[in-house]
Amino acid sequence: MSDRVFLPGLDLSRILYEEAVRPVLDAECPGLRYAAARVGPGSEVLGFDTARSADHDWGPRLDLFLEPADAAEHGERLRRLLAERLPKQVRGWPTHFRRGGPADPVGHMELTDGPVDHRVTVDDVGGWLHHRLGLRPGLGGGPPEPVLRDWLAMPQQKLAETTGGAVFHDGVGALTRARRVLAWYPDEVWRYLLACQWQRISQEEAFVGRCAEVGDELGSAVVAGRLVRDLMRLCLLLERRYAPYGKWLGSAFARLPGAEDLLPALRGAVTAAEHPARERHLCDAYEAVAAWQNRTGLADAVDPRRRPYHGRPFQVLHAERFAHALARTITDPQLRALPLTGSVDQWADGTDFLERQDAVRAAVDAVG
Repeated sequence: MSDRVFLPGLDLSRILYEEAVRPVLDAECPGLRYAAARVGPGSEVLGFDTARSADHDWGPRLDLFLEPADAAEHGERLRRLLAERLPKQVRGWPTHFRRGGPADPVGHMELTDGPVDHRVTVDDVGGWLHHRLGLRPGLGGGPPEPVLRDWLAMPQQKLAETTGGAVFHDGVGALTRARRVLAWYPDEVWRYLLACQWQRISQEEAFVGRCAEVGDELGSAVVAGRLVRDLMRLCLLLERRYAPYGKWLGSAFARLPGAEDLLPALRGAVTAAEHPARERHLCDAYEAVAAWQNRTGLADAVDPRRRPYHGRPFQVLHAERFAHALARTITDPQLRALPLTGSVDQWADGTDFLERQDAVRAAVDAVG
């Protein structure tokens, strides 16, 4: 496929819909109400795909959403119809995906002479949201109405996949309404998650110096890397952006307004060979993000300057001060009663765990 011209996956999905899928639906299913989109898993949904992405699970893909009754009645027929009627390729990219066995479960584009094993899914919005996020439809089948436990059990990566991407047509309206509801956290949930992120930072600030003090520069550097990661996620929260998982965290952070000013301190913290420089860069970053927090006006301003860690010779921010300032602005009794642990991906990042809705829900219930 090296002779094919790369174009962003969302553009390829739009072309697939407009030139291939919509004509089939118009001809074979007149009057059918549906939404056509590219949402869910995939680097293209977050806008981070490159030519490298084409080696697996990337290509002419589309997500169709029907009314629940229509999805149950017509879903399988539509899949078979598209297998027979879709073109073999779009802009030079095959619409057929070869599926490997258990050792290689991802899809790889290749040409075929027979029906295409396409990547046009057919779902209903409520069922898709329940599978992806564990949500139930709202009253009367309307958009989801997430309660507090729902928000705490939805990883930001999945929320980004649900609200990102592109909707090319929505004749049902349910997908657009759901994306609007999930576009960002309710205000007090947002404040709570910010408080939890500051609290998380406070728990390891002093370890950078303590590790170095006993001669463990590697341990000090590892802790510094964790703190940089937490600061980046905090900045995304401050800017009301869902944080993607590790592969795209740096790319998402780099798109934030003001990120360029922070990059020297963050890079310095993770590349410093010795503790004094590592601590100095971290404290520069702490102070910049603390000032960022103060500018939001979400809580009373807190002194953003570095300071000693109690009687020990380590410079820190004492980030818990910002956590407590934010916590004081929360009035919801349910949130006020919770420990400052936050949403599931603030304390767990195992992919296999976060993909299991039953386990995530049980863990969130146990923590809170």
